[in-house]
Amino acid sequence: MLKVYNTLTKRIEEFEPLEDRLVKIYVCGPTVYDYTHVGHARTYIAFDVIVRYLRYKGYKVKYVVNITDIDDKIIRRARELNISPKELARKFEEEFFEDMKALGLIKADYYPRVTEHISDIIKVVRRLVEKGYAYVAGGSVYFDVTKFPDYGKLSGQTLEQIKAGARIEPDPNKRHPADFALWKKAKEGEPYWDSPWGPGRPGWHIECTVMSMKYLGEQIDIHGGGTDLIFPHHENEIAQSEAYSGKKPFVKYWLHAGYLMIKGEKMSKSLGNIIPVKDFLAKYEPDVLKLLVLSAHYRSPIDFSWEKAEQAKNSLERIKRAVERLRKVMTYERLHSENLSPKEKEIYERVNLLRQKFEEAMDDDFNTPKALAEIFEFISYINKKLDEDLVEGALARYAHDTLMELLNVLGLLQKFREAGVSGDVEPLIELLIKVRDDARKRKDWKTADYIREELRKLGVVLEDTPKGTIWKLAK
Repeated sequence: MLKVYNTLTKRIEEFEPLEDRLVKIYVCGPTVYDYTHVGHARTYIAFDVIVRYLRYKGYKVKYVVNITDIDDKIIRRARELNISPKELARKFEEEFFEDMKALGLIKADYYPRVTEHISDIIKVVRRLVEKGYAYVAGGSVYFDVTKFPDYGKLSGQTLEQIKAGARIEPDPNKRHPADFALWKKAKEGEPYWDSPWGPGRPGWHIECTVMSMKYLGEQIDIHGGGTDLIFPHHENEIAQSEAYSGKKPFVKYWLHAGYLMIKGEKMSKSLGNIIPVKDFLAKYEPDVLKLLVLSAHYRSPIDFSWEKAEQAKNSLERIKRAVERLRKVMTYERLHSENLSPKEKEIYERVNLLRQKFEEAMDDDFNTPKALAEIFEFISYINKKLDEDLVEGALARYAHDTLMELLNVLGLLQKFREAGVSGDVEPLIELLIKVRDDARKRKDWKTADYIREELRKLGVVLEDTPKGTIWKLAK
């Protein structure tokens, strides 16, 4: 049974989606005003693995990552570069997608842009005003936190604590310091849209509520993002979403990824200690960053260093070498476990134990460090058996395919996988072998030899044995 840590309840809970076998996930995406850095990537890698594992377990996953393409930072940066906010946002949105592709992360089902959902946002804001949860002041619209008794339930902060804190910007139009803008009055020279309250643009928090509800409904299973979004962003999302829906619980499980730090400080543009994904990938392949990230639990902070990157690189090479060794001795005939020798049976059971231990680790709140430890322990074991010449043929393939399947859950060895034969191609090869066998039975040696030769050109070697024809990849 999968268990997850819920930020809302502050405890580990059994995972049960709202709808049978369907999981709806919303992850806060980028504000596209600059290059994606490895701190951002840490969050997207974490949720990539979460989505992969849910699908591995048989769930259908509906996955949404939003694009914030209008924002104070975007407007400010565009002004500095003397280009339009739209031009700036499209440039860095494209850069974001290129980085995610380079990292080999699976695509979300939807990447909604804020600017394409303005009318939807206006409708929700209007409804919150009508219900008395929001008020108009100075051409802007604010959410009244005092009207939502549960405000603070995610972050654990009270209104008194928030009022005393320094994280809320003062605004003379607000009734309470913690009230937040749902609609911002346009300032001179800024992009704006017409609304019932005058020209303006959406506040940050309402954007995610509206896009989440549009693509996933008023209630979702998992909402994710970085730890820094718990307050005020996710706290405000809960308030406005549940106020709009009539107190329906907005999110069942809140999952938050820890910071990626450099020398004990959070990686951020404001501190100037960022490492763009592009710069990292100029030095290392994508799996090095993934392995570095997954070596820590997704909720734990990571203190980044180039020494850790080197360690991850060495660990990755160890995985690759084990896979290569298995590929050299494996064949593609069917594995009959009942015919294995006692020593082979032991290896077969050890492969099955790897899967069991891997799943136990991942079922424990996506414990990737433990899952990786199980993989490396198995690699030590299988290398020893390979040294003893005890692993070959169909058994080697079984070990290889199991290992690759579990690595795929972690998003690792995607490019390495391309060097092999995909599962989609295997049935075609088997079919050609059957056609060749039929030709041999008819003593049509010309056709049989032609099939063998053409497969050889494609890197597939056939071997006729007393038990039938087997195939393997050319070394």
